Amino acid sequence: MKIAITGKGGVGKTTLTSLLAHIYAERGMKVLAIDADPSPCLGGALGFPEELVRGLTPIARMEELIYERTGAQPGTIGGYFKLNPRVDDIPDRFSAIHRGIKLLELGAVEMGGSGCICPESTILRTLITHILLRRDEVVLLDMYAGVEHLGRATADAVDAMLIVVEPTARSLGTAEQIKGLAGDLRLTRLYLVGSKVQGEEDREFIRLHSPGLPVLGFLPADPGVREADRSGAPVFDAAPQLAQAARDLAAALDRELQPA
Repeated sequence: MKIAITGKGGVGKTTLTSLLAHIYAERGMKVLAIDADPSPCLGGALGFPEELVRGLTPIARMEELIYERTGAQPGTIGGYFKLNPRVDDIPDRFSAIHRGIKLLELGAVEMGGSGCICPESTILRTLITHILLRRDEVVLLDMYAGVEHLGRATADAVDAMLIVVEPTARSLGTAEQIKGLAGDLRLTRLYLVGSKVQGEEDREFIRLHSPGLPVLGFLPADPGVREADRSGAPVFDAAPQLAQAARDLAAALDRELQPA
């Protein structure tokens, strides 16, 4: 199963990614959680020990590896380099593992609509393609507000894209923009997830202002998220009500993805 999770900054997409990672690991499934946010914080939400998180280096910052695999020359602009570098060993070699969850940080490179073709973006694109098409595990891709790490070659491999929204007009406006970007890649299995909801009024606002997307479910506002951040505990442990709501979401997603 390959799931991309996106949304406006601060809406709770990293929280949802961490909850789903623990839920699938709890089921005994192999889980690869990928932090594709320019400011990685998934390790903290997952409750990874600090020494493991400190030991991670985002792939986009691994200059020596990038030059070795692409054949690019350090300090030069332009020139020739490999467009299909070897990446199959990267997920296992450069990830951290805790409680049955494998965590990999991608880092940020100017990609997507800008059409950047550089050694860093080539490594990341090839790596994501390999992970989505070749890896046999649950992959959770915690993305920034967009689809910049995906391409038409990998769109069919994504089982679902979850767009996390708050009950605000701005957040739902971002969801509409993401829907347009996903449509350009022919991603069709898109779902909204309402986050930080405080009652039926919030749920109804999200339903009424959805940009034509089904609402998979809702995550309540939970002070346990803040407590988890302060203590370094997994959100999954610190916010049991939230974890149960995420279990309900995972069950709803299972039903949506079942063959007709």
